[in-house]
Amino acid sequence: MIYFNEPPFVGTELTYVRQAIDNKKICGDGEFTKKCNKWIEEKTGSQKVLLTTSGTAALEMAALLCDFQPGDEVILPSYTFSSTATAFVLAGATLVFVDIRPDTMNIDEKKIKDAITDKTKAICVVHYAGVACEMDAIMDIAEKHDLLVVEDAAQGVMSSYKGKALGTIGDFGCFSFHETKNYSMGEGGALLIRDSAFNEKAEILREKGTNRSKFFRGQVDKYTWVDYGSSYLPSDLNAAYLWAQLEQADRINNDRLATWKRYNEAFADLEEQGLLELPTIPDSIVHNAHMYYIKLKDLDERQAMIAHLKEHNILSVFHYIPLHSAPAGEKFGRFHGEDGFTTKESERLLRLPMFFGLAPADVDFIVKVVHDFFEE
Repeated sequence: MIYFNEPPFVGTELTYVRQAIDNKKICGDGEFTKKCNKWIEEKTGSQKVLLTTSGTAALEMAALLCDFQPGDEVILPSYTFSSTATAFVLAGATLVFVDIRPDTMNIDEKKIKDAITDKTKAICVVHYAGVACEMDAIMDIAEKHDLLVVEDAAQGVMSSYKGKALGTIGDFGCFSFHETKNYSMGEGGALLIRDSAFNEKAEILREKGTNRSKFFRGQVDKYTWVDYGSSYLPSDLNAAYLWAQLEQADRINNDRLATWKRYNEAFADLEEQGLLELPTIPDSIVHNAHMYYIKLKDLDERQAMIAHLKEHNILSVFHYIPLHSAPAGEKFGRFHGEDGFTTKESERLLRLPMFFGLAPADVDFIVKVVHDFFEE
């Protein structure tokens, strides 16, 4: 069986988890949490990074830091995971969905401006498959309309846009270290903050509404409850697991990129014949091979391909059901403009197995089975 995903494992995870236990510090903000924060800051150039319990938690913190008031709106794509939307709903915002671009599956920057009203407070972009949105245009719109920008870069660790790390361009960036991501701590994430003016508020949010972080730095002689917050601080055990992979981030990244390239070259003939479409990577983008997808003719052909692959013990999956068509999407938001591509493209997209350590021979077998589908 070739699984769709296998969590990354480099071999030193257990050593570091054991070390965290021996340190007698397995709750949050221990040695490994601090190491991970510092690594991400140095790798991305972010002035402040806070490891969180999940990518969802990072999004919730970002949404709360936006300080939405009743009636405030956030513009976002409908083609994304529920966490992107739920974070803003919990923060009190009304969702305004806009269409995506069919080439990158990212929010269509040309559709944002028309969706802005006097109630718009923020734009949330999702860097699908670790491929950046058109951030120059989006940041220009945000500046002209005095809007905050949240980057859902859950899939974007080690990706960049015109030399800038994803998650560092907007006001807030959100990473995920779920087991399905390129680097994993089981469940985990990180919040990246561009403006230091938000640092203290973010620390309070993360530490259950207390100024505990200032206490541990010796800035106050005792800590107390000062504002609202939640428990967004991950265990140092999880951070220890992640640290092992961050130490070897380039190795993991290069391995995934090699697999992505192998797929892409092997399917070029099918694209030339018009049988499927391959991912588009704009020239200004450096991606991280978070996923490899193909687009089939329509929903029926995609489902047939999934069944065909499964018959050969290859597990493949489709991705998001557009949020605006879901019960919660209809309850908490609206779709602005025409759904020209969100639904149509989501029904054609098929994700193939992609993970660190996927054997080249297995990739070649998957490629052969896909080719056989069209020959049959």
